[in-house]
Amino acid sequence: MSEVLAWLGPYNSAQGLVAKLVHEGLSDADRQVLDQLLFKTATALQRTMQGHTGDVNSVSFSPDGSQLASGSRDNTIRLWNADTGKEIREPLRGHTDWVNSVSFSPDGKCLASASDDMTVRLWDVQTGQQIGQPLEGHTDWVYSVAFSPDGIRIVSRSRDGTLRLWDAHTGQAIGESFRGHSNWVNSAAFSPDGKHIASGSSDDTIRLLDAETGQPVGDPLQGHDGWVWSVAYSPDGARIVSGSVDNTIRIWNAQTRQTVVGPLQGHKKDVNSVAFSPDGKYIVSGSEDGTMRIWDAQTGQTVAGPWEAHSG
Repeated sequence: MSEVLAWLGPYNSAQGLVAKLVHEGLSDADRQVLDQLLFKTATALQRTMQGHTGDVNSVSFSPDGSQLASGSRDNTIRLWNADTGKEIREPLRGHTDWVNSVSFSPDGKCLASASDDMTVRLWDVQTGQQIGQPLEGHTDWVYSVAFSPDGIRIVSRSRDGTLRLWDAHTGQAIGESFRGHSNWVNSAAFSPDGKHIASGSSDDTIRLLDAETGQPVGDPLQGHDGWVWSVAYSPDGARIVSGSVDNTIRIWNAQTRQTVVGPLQGHKKDVNSVAFSPDGKYIVSGSEDGTMRIWDAQTGQTVAGPWEAHSG
């Protein structure tokens, strides 16, 4: 229980009610109080950062939490001081269309960005200058980009239905683009050791790739009855969690590719986001039903939630 409370971080003001939720269940009155506490805590932490002239599509904290990067439909990237909310330097310009995703390298020195201009770009965080030439190869909008845990490789996901691997130092493509899915790729995640990538698709499956070659590894993980929106590895890399349009969550053995826990049921609409806790004992999920839930990763039982702080 203490691990759950620690993981809730800024929501620790609600510890007593969360503990009661886990052990006894909440009355309607207590649930309303919990929602109010969570809302007030989140509101207190909010800081408005103004500067973009278009919608903000993506935000990312630097590894040390000192900076925040934002990518916008105004085609720019901005870097902010996370403590003061002040912009650190002039906007990073280079993309010619919407910036959909920004991601810091593990050492915090480099920033990768993905855009509707079909490119990935790398930036020096210290100077704000673009590093090298744009990474080109996708034939449609690039939705997301992420570094491998060691910072050596980058994976990008595009509306062209492919995943691409890049050398983060040279900007060169690694192998051919992966086209193993029969529909859009919605999510991609590196394993903790950086050796594999899990991808979730609108073809209802999850596939594993060799992160060095980009080649598929084994058969797809099948079980969901709808698009797979989100995938994430456990900290030890032994399990994969997935969230789907079928309103469920599944936990898979990364080696056998079989469902080991689930389907976890409770959400009333699409499960858009899933993640393991740092110790691998719990899973947090976010859904289109406007709620968040915390689950026991071993039993699949709901540990806390749903919290209905969001309206959508």
